[in-house]
Amino acid sequence: MIREICRDTFFLQQRSEPATKDDIQVGRDLLDTLRANSDRCVGMAANMIGIKKRVIIVHLGLLDLVMFNPVILKKNGPYETQEGCLSLDGERKTTRYENIEVEYYDMSWKKQRRSFSGFTAQIIQHECDHNDGILI
Repeated sequence: MIREICRDTFFLQQRSEPATKDDIQVGRDLLDTLRANSDRCVGMAANMIGIKKRVIIVHLGLLDLVMFNPVILKKNGPYETQEGCLSLDGERKTTRYENIEVEYYDMSWKKQRRSFSGFTAQIIQHECDHNDGILI
């Protein structure tokens, strides 16, 4: 289901709760909502659609990857950048890392561990910040 984008900064600044297998539908709703906003968005966290669960989605070109309870295990190569967010107006400076390693559960609730770099790593870091209530 396509959900409305949450712009309530008080809600967005709250830490999200761990996701469970019962939250698979949240992943589907993120997928639908990301696709509906694909002209202006490349990633999303569940709190952006009003659900305080640790679920994110990242657009990877031909694939949209949903991650439940993502944890960044390693990061290196810090750099400064500017980011925007669908839930906020304008852009803000932030520090990101060129390379990251992430552990998460997929849509089949299988634990995965993958490395990402470049823009994809940046998107994942942005969405993981959302899980922790950190706004750029």
